[in-house]
Amino acid sequence: MRALITGISGFVGGHLAEHLLDSGDEILGCSPDGAWTASTPEAIRRRVEVLEWDLARDDGLGEAARRRIGLFRPEAVYHLAAISVPKHCGEDQPTPEAVAINVEGTRRVLELVRTTASSARVLFVSSCHVYAPVPLGAPRVAEDAPLGPVAAYGRTKLAAEEHLRAAARDWRCDAIVVRAFQHAGPGQGPEMMLSQWARQLARPGPQPLFVQTRDAHLDLTDVRDVVRAYRLLIQRAERGGVYNVGSGINRTSGEVVDLLREIAGSSRPIVELRPGPKQDPIADVARLTRATGWRPAVPLEQTVSDTLAWWRRRVAAEVPNSRQQP
Repeated sequence: MRALITGISGFVGGHLAEHLLDSGDEILGCSPDGAWTASTPEAIRRRVEVLEWDLARDDGLGEAARRRIGLFRPEAVYHLAAISVPKHCGEDQPTPEAVAINVEGTRRVLELVRTTASSARVLFVSSCHVYAPVPLGAPRVAEDAPLGPVAAYGRTKLAAEEHLRAAARDWRCDAIVVRAFQHAGPGQGPEMMLSQWARQLARPGPQPLFVQTRDAHLDLTDVRDVVRAYRLLIQRAERGGVYNVGSGINRTSGEVVDLLREIAGSSRPIVELRPGPKQDPIADVARLTRATGWRPAVPLEQTVSDTLAWWRRRVAAEVPNSRQQP
């Protein structure tokens, strides 16, 4: 299968590219600067061409890149590109940049598909943050649960979903919406929960481990399971379907951080910056499982161990440079 991936240089994009290559797919990628990040494995860099596409602008895709996509004739489009760190999108209302990339950028991707590859199947990665707040005692949400994002990031993702529905209605775009729940793994940036902690523990010293709270309840999946679900959905999902992708397990941040400390062999004390309960939605993945047979396969212990090992390698590479600082 020929697959176009927007946001290919990001955390999930790199893992998706690796999975698609291992599955025998041919890939063309897009990133804001037309380049991979420094941490992308050389084996992937050699095999995947990356085009420059600034989704924040109507003229962000050059004519040469547009022609290249047309000649590639993608059969599948994985639209991952977004401002994906929620706090970077604003608090209550989205920033202009978040709207330009997450909402209008999605419209631009759909317009490209309409004009260059109208028969391609489009998988759009939305978020569990589009759901209305859930109570501690009943956090599980199926795809028909009430929608009602309270923060800017979720608002942008829900607005982008509307572009998918409009495209399906207006020109019969073969679109799938994925509502992704929290995921983690090696290569994730330091602003997300597990990576933030692993980075702290990878650095030498007796300083405390700072966490927001030990009492956050969330659904956490390994990124390698997530990208496997994405490809299965491209192959088997119902046209126009909406699918949760998550573990379906209600975990606490305390469980995850304790597991991390155990794997790291660390006795550093934990300091909570914002103690108290917090409940995120937990995925009902029955629809995904019925459609694809997918089930999570990577245990949390491996996710935590691999993430810590990745950060240890990265921090070790930084140490010589840090020693040169005054």
